Amino acid sequence: MKNIPRTDEIKAIADLQKVFPVTGILGPRQCGKTFLAERIKHDHYFDLENPRDLSRLDAPQTALENLEGVIVIDEIQRKPEIFSLLRFLVDKNKKQKYLILGSAAPQLLRQSSETLAGRIGYYNLSGFSLSDVGAIKMNSLWVRGGFPRAFLAGSDQKSFLWLTNYVTTFLERDIPQLGITIPSASMRRFWMMLAHYHGQVLNYSELGRAFGLSDMAIRRYIEILSGTFMARILQPRHVNLSKRLVKRPKVYIRDSGILHTLLSIHSMEDLQSNPKIGASWEGFALENLVKSIGKKDEELFFWSTHSGAEVDLFWQNAGKNWAAEFKFSDAPTLTKSMQSALEDLKLEHLWVIYPGKQNYKLSDRVSVISINEVTGKWKY
Repeated sequence: MKNIPRTDEIKAIADLQKVFPVTGILGPRQCGKTFLAERIKHDHYFDLENPRDLSRLDAPQTALENLEGVIVIDEIQRKPEIFSLLRFLVDKNKKQKYLILGSAAPQLLRQSSETLAGRIGYYNLSGFSLSDVGAIKMNSLWVRGGFPRAFLAGSDQKSFLWLTNYVTTFLERDIPQLGITIPSASMRRFWMMLAHYHGQVLNYSELGRAFGLSDMAIRRYIEILSGTFMARILQPRHVNLSKRLVKRPKVYIRDSGILHTLLSIHSMEDLQSNPKIGASWEGFALENLVKSIGKKDEELFFWSTHSGAEVDLFWQNAGKNWAAEFKFSDAPTLTKSMQSALEDLKLEHLWVIYPGKQNYKLSDRVSVISINEVTGKWKY
């Protein structure tokens, strides 16, 4: 990890710090939040997984109110009462700025939004992307996923071992720490089953029948995985009411390494022979593009009609409509589905992202581009 500086993330966080007295870095455990915080200029550091630092904040106001500069509080969800204090401190002491880190998104967002409205900016951190590791390592990133320890493991076998243990720890330690009492064995079975729906439209009733649970229970399980950054729920875009549109969301396992672990895919050879390779590519390319365009989750959609026309990702920027398709193909071609999307969504441009190296146009408003172009800030 020391050889991958993550300069894009550091710059984005620094930009937030210029605007907000409190900056929150949210993301799954072991995605590199602490690594980044240690490399951002700071004056005081509290790691609440360290018993000594945790005890230092037994009286948080006494410990914090006379400090100056940038104060880092790592794993802040362990002391949720600090949120209400931070509002008072940053209003009183203009020489203080806070950088808070946490893995429990629902809790952090709820508590910080209620108490720090207008004072906090968020950065959602995922694992490594192509921007971090470079195009030459694309296959390794795709197979192993972006968690630093998984990607940097000495072999695919070691990466798979780390990811297997990560899943176990997440289920047996992280989920209970959020106050969720679902048995780890049940959540594991559900997570594995959900991996087979990766890239598909969710059917809560079908999942409920397969798992022997009610629709409400299925929704709760999915909300847990989404809220802890393990799953992405992509909502449908509703336009052109004259057409029958798909109105249920799609689901993705966010990290390709976690997806492959749940599907028992251990290597590129395994992936190439697996029928899920197209769905895996779609999720992998989608996550890289989402990072590049810099949109919030609630600003991202897919679009699909019951007649079969669809685009995998839709978003708006500068008052215009844009979309992307992800094709695991040697040479994507223009389809009727793409032409329908251009018309119905009034797209400024549609990009088709594939694993090849050559970029070429399919029409004035449709371009095929290599996944290697999906790095840094997206260029419109």
